[in-house]
Amino acid sequence: MAGERQTTIRRAIDCKGVGLHCGADVRMVMHPAPADTGIVFRRRDLAGARVPARYDRVADTRLGTTLEGEGGVRVGTVEHLMAALWGCGVDNLLVDLDGPEVPAMDGSAEPFVFLVDCAGLAHYDAPRQSVKVLRPVSVSDGEARVSLWPDEGTSVRAEIVFDHPAVGAQSFELVGDEDAFRRNIARARTFGFERDVVALRATGRALGGSLENAILLGDDGVRNEEGLRFPDEFVRHKILDCLGDLYLAGARVVARVEAVRGGHTLNSHLLRALFSDPANWCFAADDEMPIPAIA
Repeated sequence: MAGERQTTIRRAIDCKGVGLHCGADVRMVMHPAPADTGIVFRRRDLAGARVPARYDRVADTRLGTTLEGEGGVRVGTVEHLMAALWGCGVDNLLVDLDGPEVPAMDGSAEPFVFLVDCAGLAHYDAPRQSVKVLRPVSVSDGEARVSLWPDEGTSVRAEIVFDHPAVGAQSFELVGDEDAFRRNIARARTFGFERDVVALRATGRALGGSLENAILLGDDGVRNEEGLRFPDEFVRHKILDCLGDLYLAGARVVARVEAVRGGHTLNSHLLRALFSDPANWCFAADDEMPIPAIA
């Protein structure tokens, strides 16, 4: 991670890209923010309405995580950016958007990591706090399950099973901090099935999806000409999504995370279950806890 003190970026930086679901071009500008601000989205196309990046603001988890602020203002597909901010150690940020969705970029967190690197990190004197899990917490839906277990560091193990020749059963575990995230997770792209595209677009979703921002799976394999970035890119992306969703806790969650056939809905339910009982967790300053090992 970036250290024991809160951070923001040194200077504003922007990008532009298509929204994965809305299909519109969206400009995003990331601005430095004061200590204890957290991550806050601002809809510049809606009079600067603000939407905090918090678990209790999650309004929709179908094919992505959507947040809702006062007056019903929404920001969609926040998970890839949130994962990048987790991986880069960014605690405070004001994110301007001129549309309803974070740009998809290439479907991974890597472009957002690049933006943070270009902007640089600034450190405050204020101590960084983490959410330390004190008791096991688990949520499930049929065969799908996501759990938090007390630990001194942060790790995420995910398992997936898809009835497709390019996917099948996959598992991966991330242990560590920024270097491990950059090396193993940040480049993993979102994915979808060719057979679902027509139905999704009929409901107003995946309007901006393309081979430039997602892995497309046909019945007989991957449609992207360049192939996969990792042989198990699919499960690595599930870890990316999980990290982004859990960063909506408002701080880093210190725990061992286990996800079996997990997804955005269970990730959201997991945070609500965690915070439903004060005995499940506590705030802890990072300088009071051991530094997690790097994978």
